[in-house]
Amino acid sequence: MAIDIPATPPAVLCFGAGDATAGSGLAADILTLASMGCHPLPVHTAVLLRDTRSVDEVWAQDAEIVVAQARTILEDIPVAAFKLGFCGSVENLAAIAEILSDYPDLALIVEPALYACGDLGEAGEEMSAALADLILPQTTLLVLGRHELCRLVGVACSDGEHDETELPAVDDALAQVLAGGTEYILLTGGSEHGPQVVNSLIGQAGSVRTDAWPRLGGRFLGAGTTLAAAAAAALAHGMDLPEAVREAQEFTQQALRHAYRPGMGLALPDRFFWARGKGDADE
Repeated sequence: MAIDIPATPPAVLCFGAGDATAGSGLAADILTLASMGCHPLPVHTAVLLRDTRSVDEVWAQDAEIVVAQARTILEDIPVAAFKLGFCGSVENLAAIAEILSDYPDLALIVEPALYACGDLGEAGEEMSAALADLILPQTTLLVLGRHELCRLVGVACSDGEHDETELPAVDDALAQVLAGGTEYILLTGGSEHGPQVVNSLIGQAGSVRTDAWPRLGGRFLGAGTTLAAAAAAALAHGMDLPEAVREAQEFTQQALRHAYRPGMGLALPDRFFWARGKGDADE
């Protein structure tokens, strides 16, 4: 559906990492939010040294600087929603959790970006645990795939194709996160196999909606970031959550369908596909 853009666009404060490829992180948030008629407020939590192929290093921002950025903006600009990505350190997560606790009525969309923790060893595991303990109880919508979900709660699941033998483990992970206070989980199927990508929205009362999309060829950098930021934008515009999730999926599917490959690695979603005359009618 078309979004009615007000004269002053709703502001979304994003906690996330700098990524010079603009495939993921704050640059991806900014592109997505701006494309959907929001004003992005980026708060830097870390820097990802990466190209379009892989992450080489991660540098966390000092927690005091993260807090100063966020508090300064929050004292000036009314915020319609929060979006949280990779936060860089346990200290940053604790500081952000304290900030978020002052705004319990605002939607918080979380995309854990655990891929950035992959080479951090024990520090990465500590960040996953802190995210589960401090952030998820305040989360309105958690956007992630099966592997990230299982990693987040310490449930074992295979790296291969999802099969029915893993359903109890996934169900257990979903139950743990929802019991911890997260209101909704959008479990994405982008990393699975099959002709369709199936995304399931689960809430405290069970399944809310399931959407299936044609699986596109190629591999993408920033699909999850785009989806989560688009959901934040739709919620900031006042949509009900199930409607916002559908709107975010439609946007992301179009952005991925018109993705481009600027470097030697993964393709990047075209978050401004509509500005280049692309859309549903294009093939």
